[in-house]
Amino acid sequence: MNKQLFIKTAAQREWLQKIATLKESFKSRSQQIDELASFPHENIHALREIGYTKITLPKQLGGEGFNIYDAILLHETLASYDASTALTIGWTLLTVGDLFEQEGWEPAKLQSFAQEVAKGAIINRAVSEFAMGSPTRGGKPLTTAKKTASGWLINGRKNYTTGAPELDYFLTSAWIEGEEKVGFFLIPHDAKGVSIDETWDVIAMRGTGSHDLVLQNVELNPTDLVEIPSYSTGFRVNGWSLLVPATYLGIAQAARDYAVHFATTHKPNSLKGPISDLPNVQALIGEMDLALATARFTLYGAAQAYADPARKKLVQHELNIAKHVVTNNALQIVDKAMRLVGAKSLQRNNPLQRYYRDVRAGLHNPPMDDMTIKKLAEAAIDQI
Repeated sequence: MNKQLFIKTAAQREWLQKIATLKESFKSRSQQIDELASFPHENIHALREIGYTKITLPKQLGGEGFNIYDAILLHETLASYDASTALTIGWTLLTVGDLFEQEGWEPAKLQSFAQEVAKGAIINRAVSEFAMGSPTRGGKPLTTAKKTASGWLINGRKNYTTGAPELDYFLTSAWIEGEEKVGFFLIPHDAKGVSIDETWDVIAMRGTGSHDLVLQNVELNPTDLVEIPSYSTGFRVNGWSLLVPATYLGIAQAARDYAVHFATTHKPNSLKGPISDLPNVQALIGEMDLALATARFTLYGAAQAYADPARKKLVQHELNIAKHVVTNNALQIVDKAMRLVGAKSLQRNNPLQRYYRDVRAGLHNPPMDDMTIKKLAEAAIDQI
């Protein structure tokens, strides 16, 4: 489908052209990053250099001031170059976008943090713990925060801390002892007692550096407690979370593009022309584009509604629906691309086998499919 349909502004087009300058270098490193499960330091550095890490920071604070629609338009393109890089930096974009939209911190703390983001700092929320299961299901963090005479003392371990090798800040949830509630603490990467345990050893998104964050008697200032969430789990899905499914849409686009190129250039000697002339191959291409269009219109529809101040509060289930539709359609698209290409798609040097593994990671990013379906059913029943 024609992605030009979704480009609305000159700024969007300018940034798409800027990102395109990274395409070849990012793609050239993707296989090695996957093979070695190495962190894409060079890619993150390149994104810092062009200012991509601050696109969701308000313009008056030194960023680009992009809304969620702008951000996903750029981000799905970035993900088609290298998925691990996109997922890693996507968490910074969504965290920054949400923080400055909500403005829930003390103004001085938020202003100070904005200055760091404007200089290229990256951040992610550290919420997940093995004992909790998915953070969206209401588990209590075992990471603790104890009030001291000088501030706070933090102890605990967080898993799935995407981008850990490069993060400048960890926005970390902890159970506040004595107050019996969850708080979020802004922890610099170089704080004493902070370390990274390199536990990330999976078959998907191998370059995201989603290691364990270990906190041993980390001393923080009183002002480093920046959020007391109103939601009990310490984690919520918001409009900026659409950057996550945008990553998987980018993978699907890359798989579709590879398969179509293969179909139009592969000419076995049993045929007079390329396999794209065959009806069954054309059917697969058509089905991929149909699934891609469905996913993209769903994602951009939700983003456009959320970006509209008059409609933002109406967007509730649509965010979950977009994640569900995009992720599951992306799975189907990669599967069809592999069916089209055949056994060659399983070769280790073929990007399709990497897309196949990476795209499945989307099933395990919140919200989970069963929660989305359950909430839709409950809403329908409540309306009767």
